[in-house]
Amino acid sequence: MQHKVIEIEQENKHSIFVTQFIPETSNQKSIVISSATGVVQTYYSKFALHFCSLGFTVYTFDYSGIGLSYSKHIKNNTSNLLDWAKNQAAVLEFAKNTNPKYKLTLITHSIGGQLTAFNKNIALADAIITVASQSGYWNLFPGLQKLKMLFFWNVLIPTTTPFFGYFPAKKLDLFENIPKYAVYQWKRWGNRKDYFLSEPNKDNFYIDLVTCPMLVLSFPKDNFAPKQTVDWLASIFRNAKIDRKHLVSNAGHFGFFRTRFANTLWIMTEQWIENNT
Repeated sequence: MQHKVIEIEQENKHSIFVTQFIPETSNQKSIVISSATGVVQTYYSKFALHFCSLGFTVYTFDYSGIGLSYSKHIKNNTSNLLDWAKNQAAVLEFAKNTNPKYKLTLITHSIGGQLTAFNKNIALADAIITVASQSGYWNLFPGLQKLKMLFFWNVLIPTTTPFFGYFPAKKLDLFENIPKYAVYQWKRWGNRKDYFLSEPNKDNFYIDLVTCPMLVLSFPKDNFAPKQTVDWLASIFRNAKIDRKHLVSNAGHFGFFRTRFANTLWIMTEQWIENNT
């Protein structure tokens, strides 16, 4: 197998960089992996390589302002979450144009699943798998985590972001730094019961275009995506063929893509794709 990095220009002049993993022998199927907030695409490399070894052509990418798509002057990065959805849409389009006859599965992690609601090319996906993709509305979280979410949205983001000109997640030992417009929009969503459905321009929504099979995964003891928050996201895709699984696993929020689950969760994923594309 081999891999190569491709630059895709975006409307807002902030290019994104995509890694394409090409198998030695193709099974005529493609996978696009859409990352969690502030998680670089290299985090998904072992998962991508595993599925590439099975014959899948796999694409990973970084949202604008993150990882390989990082701007030297992040303070000047104008991307918001709707731009990240356009990043996701651009990679789906690239994957489909590269191999038009291949069945295409979109695998999302956390916010990646939320972005599908704003992805104008989402109908290109023949199947979607969401991994711990959820609502971030603070009042859907249980117990102490509810207070932590309130603190995150209403103290941490608004006090640090104006000072640095971006959200300094690295300094807070959280994840990659986030452009200011993206994190401010995320904050607005997190304070509203209908989360991203609160976006005023309904022309930005493509929820009704999701009609394909959709596997929605959540895990116990996931403080970032407890079951009820994942249920909320699944409920808005009314036209999709939802396969909802709350798995008994210690994967938490980030473990699904780690190699220790190669013989369990990854096999389940491969079998689901084979049965649904």
